[in-house]
Amino acid sequence: MTPATPVAPTDAPVLAAPEPLPQAGPAHSRAETSEAARAAFAPAADVEEAEGFTRRLARGHYENFSVVTRLLPRSLRQDFCNIYAFCRLADDLADEPADAGTAGAVALRNLDRFADELRACYAGRTSSAVFVALSGTVRRHDIPIEPFLDLISAFEQDQTVKRYDTFEQLLDYCRRSANPVGRLVLYLCGYRDAERQRLSDYTCSALQLANFWQDVRRDLRDLGRVYIPRDSMARFGVTEEDLWKDRAGDNLKQLIRFEVDRAGAMFAEGDGLLPMLHPAVRRQVALFGAGGRAVLQAIRRQGYDTLARRPVLSAGQKARLAGRVVACQLLASLSFGRAGLGTRATGEHDRNP
Repeated sequence: MTPATPVAPTDAPVLAAPEPLPQAGPAHSRAETSEAARAAFAPAADVEEAEGFTRRLARGHYENFSVVTRLLPRSLRQDFCNIYAFCRLADDLADEPADAGTAGAVALRNLDRFADELRACYAGRTSSAVFVALSGTVRRHDIPIEPFLDLISAFEQDQTVKRYDTFEQLLDYCRRSANPVGRLVLYLCGYRDAERQRLSDYTCSALQLANFWQDVRRDLRDLGRVYIPRDSMARFGVTEEDLWKDRAGDNLKQLIRFEVDRAGAMFAEGDGLLPMLHPAVRRQVALFGAGGRAVLQAIRRQGYDTLARRPVLSAGQKARLAGRVVACQLLASLSFGRAGLGTRATGEHDRNP
């Protein structure tokens, strides 16, 4: 996942800048003394220090939209920070630059150690800040380990798999790189049923695909990766050489249009989740989907040419999206209050967040 500055909750304390992270000992490899590794494996003296670390990390990284905003229920903000910190650090371990020819090996060693720390977290014997904080979230919401392991698996795959033959293979990657995030959000909100997870998967995979179509040029030139499936490229007569050009040709534009429409259909399918969520979290989830759709619309506006320039959302567009979501949810809440009826479907382990 021009970024907007995260919005701090109005009741959140003012946090100081992060303290310098401790250096790794002499027994550690070069991989383990990298900036990303020092952050990922930084120790914490107690839970308070660990949770402060994840809050600073969440507020210090810029994304399309803020991770912790006024749209979130106050009771869930720290847990969102804890899960975000895990995802952010795993991503950093996978993508931190290294010398040519060693980057994949460095990332794989770091990610393997990160997976070991995750297992230690579930065994109750971790001291790394991110996992000390995460352990509380796991206990409070009874979250299984599988979504976290799936995310690490996807980051590991990025080190060895640079091309995809079919759309089905790409969706399998999305199943592990994107869908676990939505399922983790559902766990935080008290939802554990298969139907909500299925609908969430549509939205999360669509968000991942929107990012791919937005970043065709950057993924190839900076990371050496092509996420457009080879079967789609063959269907539209597009070669990898076409992706190196400064402007997209007609065939590539038609291909990107096809992929954008396919992602749009997945967003539409995932919309079925929104009425099944409590209003307190529905607006944040709606904002994620609206942001992904806005990226697709930005691609359409520039004629499906994502080589000439990267489609981005302006700060004004992001603000308007957030405003529309808040307005719609305010109206829904008023209607909810007048009717005196719940708006979410009943599911296993439902609870008010």
